[in-house]
Amino acid sequence: MPQRLNSTSAIEAARSTISELIATHPEWFCTAGVETTYAVGRDELELSIANSRLVLNSWTENGSRVWKIYSWEWSGEKLLLHVSRRMGAERPVIELVPRASAATLALTVRTARQARCDRLAELACTIGPRLKVERSSLSPGPRRGQPGPYARIVLWQKNRRIAVTGNVVPLKASDADAFLASALLWFKRTSERSRAPYIDSLWLVLEGSIVKPLIQRIALLRKSLRDVIKVYDVDRELIEVSQIEIPAREDLWKKRLSRFPPVIPHEPGELTNRIVSMAPDAIDVVHARHGKTLRYHGLPFARIRQVLGCERSWFGLEGRRRRLLEESSENEWQQLIQMLQEHRSANAVDRYHALYRNAGEAWLESLLRRDITQLDPGLIIAPLYAQFRISRAGVPGVRPIDLLALRRDGRLTVIELKIFESREHVLQGVDYWQRVESHRRRGNIARTRLFGDRKIKNEPPLIYLVAPTLRVHPSLTTIAHAIAADLEIYRFDINEDWRSGVRVMRRIRINGGLDEQSDSL
Repeated sequence: MPQRLNSTSAIEAARSTISELIATHPEWFCTAGVETTYAVGRDELELSIANSRLVLNSWTENGSRVWKIYSWEWSGEKLLLHVSRRMGAERPVIELVPRASAATLALTVRTARQARCDRLAELACTIGPRLKVERSSLSPGPRRGQPGPYARIVLWQKNRRIAVTGNVVPLKASDADAFLASALLWFKRTSERSRAPYIDSLWLVLEGSIVKPLIQRIALLRKSLRDVIKVYDVDRELIEVSQIEIPAREDLWKKRLSRFPPVIPHEPGELTNRIVSMAPDAIDVVHARHGKTLRYHGLPFARIRQVLGCERSWFGLEGRRRRLLEESSENEWQQLIQMLQEHRSANAVDRYHALYRNAGEAWLESLLRRDITQLDPGLIIAPLYAQFRISRAGVPGVRPIDLLALRRDGRLTVIELKIFESREHVLQGVDYWQRVESHRRRGNIARTRLFGDRKIKNEPPLIYLVAPTLRVHPSLTTIAHAIAADLEIYRFDINEDWRSGVRVMRRIRINGGLDEQSDSL
């Protein structure tokens, strides 16, 4: 209950008590009225008595502020100060919350996640008879000492052990690749290290929208692995659990598909040609239904739209206000082009500049779009589709394909690019493969003449995984071996200085068992 400061003794006592409270924490989160919350140090909060009033002086994001305190309250978790300023014209409530240390926050998060992990383990024991929890822990976090988002549980049953994993934080459909990659690697390590009775099954106990995309990926695993995996759906409160049937691969081709996007002819306009001519080796055009996006080595910097039959352009980098390209903005336009030429170049002096480092995969994609034969001489140069969507934009968990190409022998090729280590590299490529194959089987790709008059071969697409040699994730081959062998997955190692030109250092099939082939170039 608020304590009013209506006497000298109350003011003195409040000053002493509040000062001691503020001194116990080095930093506080401060919210004054409807203003934004900001961090303030204890040395930036000063209490004094002036004209028989308790006064708070503090630095804010808008400069120094002085308030008169007429009542206060400490709840044990936050300090509430009822204040006024400007002769009573403003009477906000200042809320001060102690900022916990990183160690305290990590411990709080770990405790909450471990409690959910233990509850998940108890629920998993109800699935079968005489199941007992042997171990219940969390996956490693992104940094040393931090708790991970997945449960790592081992159940014991007579003459067998079962590995169980699930989410202890909410997951989205787009997290399916990361979760499955983590689960497969953990299952492999745990199985290899276990002693009799050995771990012979993997149970995935999950809740939310991640379940549906997950079972579609499991359907594409090799049979020996698919047979030991079971998927269970649980509610958010971890009360009820039900088994989800993993579909056969044939069932994937029967599910309803989103409308396949038509091929829209695009005519280059005068304004587009004029801008591209400023740096033809760097600027490319990405066509969309409602206009064009101009990119400088993959970085979007301008949009072109048809307005009353005329091309108009708006320019500006992402996160900044876009300006209409006209005479009054010509100087800003030239400055932007100059910055891009200076910093987004393979010969840039400052390799730490944001324009050099940002959108690296898009930069690599733009280089391959100009000549995809740098990657594989068997691919046709055009048409080649970048960031190709086979479903409408906005569908949860559905991302555009980096590159969709066609080989000269008529074989479709799904190309997934990475410039940093990514554990999900393989599974992302497999997800795209499944979507492309679904449309190929139904004749949608041939019917829309996506590749013109060229004949599409009646064989599944190839999967090309491309990354710089030193940026290939160590688990890439391990996860690839979990995929069915009839999905042809190839790893392409390219040079580290790919910005100066792409060169393939090695290509190898990574999921074909005895049929693996390697070329060192």
